[in-house]
Amino acid sequence: MPFIPHTEEDIRAMLDRIGADSIEDLFDEIPKELRAPALEKVPEGLNEMAIARLMQERAARDGMASNFIGAGAYEHHIPAAVWQIATRGEFYSAYTPYQAEASQGTLQLIYEYQTMISRLTGMEASNASLYDGASALAEAVLMAVRVNRRSKSKKVLVPGALHPDYRRVIHTLIGNQGIELVEVPFDETSGQTPVEALAPFADDDVTAMIISQPNFFGILEDVDALTDWAEQREIPVIAVVNPVSLALLKPPGEWGSNGVDIVVGEGQPLGAPLSSGGPYFGFMTTRKKHIRQMPGRIVGRAEDADGKPGYVLTLQAREQHIRRSKATSNICTNQGLVVTAATIHMSMLGDEGLTRVAEACYANTHALVEKLAAKGIKPRFTGEYFHEVALDFGGDAASRVQAMADAGVLAGYELSRDYAQLDGCVLACATETKTDADLEQYVTTCEQAKAA
Repeated sequence: MPFIPHTEEDIRAMLDRIGADSIEDLFDEIPKELRAPALEKVPEGLNEMAIARLMQERAARDGMASNFIGAGAYEHHIPAAVWQIATRGEFYSAYTPYQAEASQGTLQLIYEYQTMISRLTGMEASNASLYDGASALAEAVLMAVRVNRRSKSKKVLVPGALHPDYRRVIHTLIGNQGIELVEVPFDETSGQTPVEALAPFADDDVTAMIISQPNFFGILEDVDALTDWAEQREIPVIAVVNPVSLALLKPPGEWGSNGVDIVVGEGQPLGAPLSSGGPYFGFMTTRKKHIRQMPGRIVGRAEDADGKPGYVLTLQAREQHIRRSKATSNICTNQGLVVTAATIHMSMLGDEGLTRVAEACYANTHALVEKLAAKGIKPRFTGEYFHEVALDFGGDAASRVQAMADAGVLAGYELSRDYAQLDGCVLACATETKTDADLEQYVTTCEQAKAA
């Protein structure tokens, strides 16, 4: 809220009306040993003018660092109109549109979103989004198990080059459901997941396979070969994709001979700012033949008795609300507000605008690599990349990254956090927000950090 309207007199009047002596009395059912003690280090309250000044001083202390960190959360330009529209009262207060007669605007927006995401991924159907990209992948694995009833193993092939957070989340959400997650190693030279790495599973009963494009290192996988390998063995394929990259790359619906079965990803690059880890949203699309196994809700277009168009929730399992053990999903939120912003964002950019964003991301990252190569810093892998690259900083990577941060440049994500064999490597990303001066600043600061 912009401000708290209740005065001490208002609070006293409300307590008197309900017969309570204090606000603490409202929580008297909580045992004393479970209550938090007094917050001794919290200062006394300030008036509005004083708190505004304090926050300005704290914000100034944070500064405006030049951000080259990606690793699943990307800094993109968001037109001012996007959130100006998204935070209008019609959208800002809306949640799940259960009453179609009162929610036609929200339902139509979600319907348009589904159309855009289906087109972007090259698939036939989309749901109304999910909680985030990582949990969307967990939902996709569960969906693939339901789809592939022929398989009895519940074995899912997971690339080692998949985002570490995604791997952790799917282990957490489905690790105790009798599903075996088997890691497929990546090639230490190219950074790709080679088809040859799948050879040990050629004759196994495999329930599903995950392909990440680009993978966590920013490397482009040979998605056609991987998809065809799975299709020849009747293994459903789950694609994990960056939506911005699809403006340049082949959509998953066209991978291999016949495309993949399920597509998921993180929608944050489509109009959501970097904001302390969220909120984001997960998208999911699939083939029409699998649509009844898709979790979450779907908005459909119908006609009334007079032939006028209307929008309604459709193909939503009622068990999701009243019989949770039989539900296709228990994650019921679809992050409607962020989806609203993403729909407005995609509408404003259009096909051409999104392509230009993707081209600028690709060009800036490759330009950064060229500038660094002249200073002796080169990519760790030989594979082609989109807008992220693993840079080999050498043995002093941690100290150099810290020195660059102190100088106002966030150099990237240290890969040794998740891959011991990549000690000294930093995953850097340069989106369309970076100018040539920003790239030069990165190189100069990197050089100075080494000298220090």
